[in-house]
Amino acid sequence: MEPVRLGVVGCGVIGKIHLRVATASPLTEVVAVADSREQARKEVSELHGIQKFYVEGEDLFRDPDVEAVVLAMPAQNRADLAIKAFALGKHVLTEKPVATSAEQVRHMITAQGDLTGACCSSRYTFLESTRVASDFVATGALGDLRTVHCRVLTSVGAAPASPPPPWRVSKRMNGGGILVNWGCYDLDYLMSIAGWKLKPKTVLAQAWPIAQHLSDRVDPESDAETHFAALILCEGGVAISFERGEFTTASTRRAWEMIGSKGTLNLMMMRQPNKPHILTHDDTTPEAGVTSRTLWEGELDMAALHSGVIEDFACAIREQREPKTNLERALVLQQITDAIYASAESGSAVTIV
Repeated sequence: MEPVRLGVVGCGVIGKIHLRVATASPLTEVVAVADSREQARKEVSELHGIQKFYVEGEDLFRDPDVEAVVLAMPAQNRADLAIKAFALGKHVLTEKPVATSAEQVRHMITAQGDLTGACCSSRYTFLESTRVASDFVATGALGDLRTVHCRVLTSVGAAPASPPPPWRVSKRMNGGGILVNWGCYDLDYLMSIAGWKLKPKTVLAQAWPIAQHLSDRVDPESDAETHFAALILCEGGVAISFERGEFTTASTRRAWEMIGSKGTLNLMMMRQPNKPHILTHDDTTPEAGVTSRTLWEGELDMAALHSGVIEDFACAIREQREPKTNLERALVLQQITDAIYASAESGSAVTIV
């Protein structure tokens, strides 16, 4: 297929990864970059041989050689830039979180028209293990789904050698903390494996900032959570138990699972420390009770996490199909996120409408 001509806005850590992947792929051609920092523009332009570079994203959007853009800056400006890009006829791939509120995502959907809009929260759906899990759930082997679990706690490490980034645990700059930084991956992963059939309706949640004695792990102006826990009730009687924390006082642990009336699927979005990347199925029969078997075992293909979103975006444009996580699906994730924050703030259950 003819390569999609890309412009990348934001030349920070994740922007550089997008540039590396997109310049290496036969499906895309990077024709321009934009960043307010001159040194950042110069470095990526020289590294990848990019001839066009801009200070402002809006100027890049006006470039007739650019047909699609990747927005790789903190979330505070993402929705406004996406809407401007759509208005100028550009397809848009946004980093995660897609925006800082569901209202913003709705405005993006309205502005999108017939153009392609996609979100990078889909990264972990491009793993082979995710495909195996999705296909397995689709067979109905779990029976009626009852509960979906995600519990990921990352223990605090040694004191940082350099200042933490100011945007990472910031409601103003990034829309939140660990929930938007990593929780959107968990939700996208689990929703995808369930075939996007889970329809959340009620959320009860709590969130906590970093412990005071560990405050040097985040920027002094940080105002968002580093740990949250939520119960999400869905239509059809399915409950999602969802907890993530970073800089925690617990040892690192990672678990994702789906429990149905006939069996359980033990998932592994990320590999456990010192353990193989594996999926197991707990089957149940009246005669034997629960028996377990390995459904899949292999390596975590880190390259697929980044190449998947870029190449899926390009193919969606050329094939005129929906990407893995389109803006409508990203809206569902953002609605859950908004409800978790609202419930944690109010201390009461929140209904998703």
